Amino acid sequence: MPQTKKQPISSSALLTLQEVSLSYRAMPALQNINWSIEPGEQWVCLGPNGAGKTSLANVITGQASHASGAITRAGRIAEHGLAYVCFEQQKALCDRDKKLDDSEFRADACDPGTRITDVILEGKMPTALFEHWVERLNIGHILQRGLRFVSTGEMRKSLLIKAIISKPAMLILDSPLDGLDLSSQAELREIIDELLRSDVSLLLLCRQMEDIPSAVSNILVLEKGRVLAMGSHQDILNSEQVQALMNPPMAELAQLPPPAPRTYQLPEQHAPLISLRNVSVNYGDLQVLNDVNWTFSRTQHCYVSGPNGCGKTTLLSLITGDNHKAYGQNITLFGIRRGSGESVWDIKQKYGQLDTLLHLNYVRGMRVVEVVVSGFFDTIGLYDDWGDAQRAIAEQWLAALGLAQYTMDSFDALSFGIQRMVLLARAMVKSPIILLLDEPTLGLDGHHRKLILRAIDHIAAQSDTQVVFVSHCAGDMPACINQHLAFEAMERGFSISVHAAS
Repeated sequence: MPQTKKQPISSSALLTLQEVSLSYRAMPALQNINWSIEPGEQWVCLGPNGAGKTSLANVITGQASHASGAITRAGRIAEHGLAYVCFEQQKALCDRDKKLDDSEFRADACDPGTRITDVILEGKMPTALFEHWVERLNIGHILQRGLRFVSTGEMRKSLLIKAIISKPAMLILDSPLDGLDLSSQAELREIIDELLRSDVSLLLLCRQMEDIPSAVSNILVLEKGRVLAMGSHQDILNSEQVQALMNPPMAELAQLPPPAPRTYQLPEQHAPLISLRNVSVNYGDLQVLNDVNWTFSRTQHCYVSGPNGCGKTTLLSLITGDNHKAYGQNITLFGIRRGSGESVWDIKQKYGQLDTLLHLNYVRGMRVVEVVVSGFFDTIGLYDDWGDAQRAIAEQWLAALGLAQYTMDSFDALSFGIQRMVLLARAMVKSPIILLLDEPTLGLDGHHRKLILRAIDHIAAQSDTQVVFVSHCAGDMPACINQHLAFEAMERGFSISVHAAS
């Protein structure tokens, strides 16, 4: 059986946590953690969304300086330090880059932003180690690009190189496979196996048991900020207690509420909702999209797939009105040629949207029902007057997606996975014609991935909302999909094909 009692602390430990606890806004994130890492050990910290994995990493790295208890970093860790690669680090860099954007003051109206080479090297000269990892992870072609012109996966690779070339004694990787296409995942698994055989102490934070490398010797399991179990790889994976934690039962879904009133006209039934004809997008010498043709009708639910950096995000920005490159091109949205005098809000009111950046940027201090009601106003937060009718519809959507028990809870207090489900209800509360989902399972454990895919199929089956689902991972595709728009790598750039999906 996996060990659940207090782990004995040895004098040779590289890292020791004794009675460590951590709270955010009076909400406990870690409770009485006793754990140590010995020289030569490689660890995975396993747990579902909300288990406390990221909080543990923040304590170890010193980012959560208000933790209580004793934290000791000894041996090589004390001498050479730690490096931490996570999505929050990526978001912080992008937020900083956005604040420094001076496009409106430049003659060419385009600020290239912080270059990838500057993110990795931070002003230092390139070394042979840098060149090796750039070639190994195949990012040489993006080194001179700005942050805003690379994909999530490309940014993840860049931050990994930055961490490795700092030569840390311990490397912490938070869900390293998230946001990567299948080819990049296979590549990174090989690199992780190589790191596990090196003299670097590796700590992987994993949400799913299948993401745990076979070469890892030890696993620490967290549940709601407490240690559920710790022990050898095989003992933990065979534990019924751990299996139950990672595969809980799913709540029942209810009938969808009637569609909310729509204040806009739609094209005739046979006319497409979206039509792109020979659409291309360039940023300077960089061609992102080339001769794209796509028609999306009221009977279709589309899966958009492709490798990191292929242009999926650019495509989405064209159809949501966020990209000025749509002007002057043959793009028709909901029966209106783009650039015919319609406003961005005329377009956006027809979409319900959900993506990871919306999730991470959502304002704090709100109740769940308020978060869902904000979907009526397309705001990140709730600043408009709202009444009983909107509350009733919001509550019906929460019940429809199996979330009724959370209606009056604080959004902040929910697990990351349940928050994502609440934001799905927010996206649907105004009964959009198109539900646009950009990597909706990114950052979710296996249980919550199943929850959100089931909810999407529920929506597709019981409403007149059409689904556009963007993902790197074919296994995350909902069953309702009947159209596939695929970006496929060519010798130069990407080709795009659109065909029926079975």
